[in-house]
Amino acid sequence: MRLSHTLTLTAMLAASTLVAPLALADAEDFPAKDVQYVIPFGPGGESDISARLQQKYFEEITGQQLIIQYMPGGGGAVGWSQLNDMTADGHTIMGSNLPHIVLKPMGKDAGFATEDVNNFYFFHYSPDAILVREDSPYQTLEDLVEAARQAPGVVTFSGSGTYSANDVANTRFQQLADVTTTYIPFKGTGAAVTALLGGQVQAEWGYTTVAANHQDKVRMLAVAAEERHPLFPDVPTFQELGYDMVGGAYRGMAVPSETPEEVQARLSEIFDQINQNPQFRQEMEDLGFVLMDVGNDDVADFLAEQSQQYETSARELGLID
Repeated sequence: MRLSHTLTLTAMLAASTLVAPLALADAEDFPAKDVQYVIPFGPGGESDISARLQQKYFEEITGQQLIIQYMPGGGGAVGWSQLNDMTADGHTIMGSNLPHIVLKPMGKDAGFATEDVNNFYFFHYSPDAILVREDSPYQTLEDLVEAARQAPGVVTFSGSGTYSANDVANTRFQQLADVTTTYIPFKGTGAAVTALLGGQVQAEWGYTTVAANHQDKVRMLAVAAEERHPLFPDVPTFQELGYDMVGGAYRGMAVPSETPEEVQARLSEIFDQINQNPQFRQEMEDLGFVLMDVGNDDVADFLAEQSQQYETSARELGLID
């Protein structure tokens, strides 16, 4: 999306505050119209995929549509920096990702602080994984590690942005494996996958979801989970291979900070209902997602715990001073 398009989208979303009340008389009547779901990445990534699966169930529950829009840039920073300028009546929500919203403000000129992203629900995560094309000469993780040792910096990885789960995973793995690779950040997982499939890079720091969505095109060498993923029983964990890596990307939703508490609670309730739907759960699991249910009342504690871990990791890994 060009900058002009991003600015136009922002203006449209913000302008709607002129015709929409900032509070609802009764949160039970929410939503009173379609809800704009802004994905702060390009199309094709995990945030986009899960949002599209949620659309059907959102309409079944509320009678209103979940309208997906994109505001990519800065690995999510463009969207999150503008979140609090948008309509604060609950009819505009935005995708929220960990560790992105914690690590990015630690860098330079992120445009937002972690506390600016007013989360109301976290609903899934996807474990980190190293992926290569199906025709890649790297049949195992050790094949790739050996290539990186023989030619430091030559092995290239795509990933979804800087100060993201992919960036953290790449940095940590370089330390654990004592190798040097070249990490190339892209505007979301969809673009990172395209770079891998198009031969722009030799490998990708992606997730189990990427492998599930491109099973005939990519090969997963290792997964950063405590146990092997049920969709990929033949793929070893990093721990099995001697690398102490467990982690991934958590995804949820946020609203502008002035959104009424009762509306935030109602949004949390709606998406929790979606998460509990057996058909939705099966669809998500078939795509490689791992579902979780962190509702509005538990978000603060969850974020505090995760933030402490990410900040510690970031300092240890040299991503921040």
